[in-house]
Amino acid sequence: MSGYVLVSAVSGILFGIMDGLINANPVAKRLYEVYKPIAKTSLNPLAGILIDLVFGFVMAGVFLLLYASLPGESGMVKGVSFAILVWFFRVVMYTASQYVMFNVPVKALLYSLVTGLGEMLVLGLLYGLTLRPVV
Repeated sequence: MSGYVLVSAVSGILFGIMDGLINANPVAKRLYEVYKPIAKTSLNPLAGILIDLVFGFVMAGVFLLLYASLPGESGMVKGVSFAILVWFFRVVMYTASQYVMFNVPVKALLYSLVTGLGEMLVLGLLYGLTLRPVV
């Protein structure tokens, strides 16, 4: 249980750091200019940290619940499988919706897809290399 709590907290922190790096760099700022008219002008860092921590706990828990059903024999392969699954449901579906509903440049959508895959792979590998269900 303590391993789950530690890995969940670490993944939540990583989630926040990666989100910051992915969304606040000069390339992202230029690509995401399209969102400027609807973007908030100030952020609530405490809410962001808490949300990312909750996401870390939920994702680690879902990984453990799905562990036996994920393809692969090793934790690393299961982690990558989980990452691709989460990437599809979290990033690909969101990006496809953005493409259909809004006039967002394709470069911005591709950036979201690529960086989202990288983020999910980091988290999936963390889970796969560190978490095992208690039998």
